[in-house]
Amino acid sequence: MRHDKRVVLVTGGSGGIGEALVERYARDGAAVGIVDVNEETGAALARRLADAGLGVHFAHADVGDFAACEAACRAIEAALGPVDTLVNNAGISPKHAGKPMPVWQMSPDEWRRVMDVNVNSVFNFCRILAPGMVERRFGRIVSMSSVAGKAYLDIVAAHYSTTKAALIGMTRHLAGELGPHGITVNAIAPGRIDTPLVRGVAREANEKVAQETPLRRLGAPDEVASTCLFLTSDEAAFVTGQVIDVAGGWLMT
Repeated sequence: MRHDKRVVLVTGGSGGIGEALVERYARDGAAVGIVDVNEETGAALARRLADAGLGVHFAHADVGDFAACEAACRAIEAALGPVDTLVNNAGISPKHAGKPMPVWQMSPDEWRRVMDVNVNSVFNFCRILAPGMVERRFGRIVSMSSVAGKAYLDIVAAHYSTTKAALIGMTRHLAGELGPHGITVNAIAPGRIDTPLVRGVAREANEKVAQETPLRRLGAPDEVASTCLFLTSDEAAFVTGQVIDVAGGWLMT
């Protein structure tokens, strides 16, 4: 699944699944742009991979801010070349004392922030980068949804589930809209993956999920990255409009 000569942009690329994606793409031959609001960890990851001889570039941006996203894309393309592969990985799931906020207590500001990061960011990067893909008649887009976008989960809040369901609808629409231009669009629906985001809930909640999962464990970020690399590879050139669960059989839908 070599990605030689590809230019990949990963949002939310400085930690968890994002960090695994960046490292896997870089080691698979791609030049990788990292976009993240966390400047310290993003720059540190870029330095570590660059020191290993890999082609990476970090751009700081709030992914909910269109102008900041546009500036980040231009900086990455100036450093690495035109982006042909976009991985919309940025996402947040706010907790309060390790628990989701019920909708009747949720602040409008928190709702809007989750929408900005989880959904509006996908529009931002697709709007900025799709014109170049259309012009070149080639592109790969993968967005990170969740099994929470398919079923009710009491360990996340309404805003998170809503955004992840929205990404499924957006993926299917864009697959139809962009397909005639040689662009595939797919989504991944991870289950409980062992990341800092997931560790933000009570340990008992994650243990319960592990026991409800046929494989009896949480997933690893690298397992999500492997699926993403397949979806953007030449081997998956005839795969579009799909939502692939990476959940160990948890919540089979």
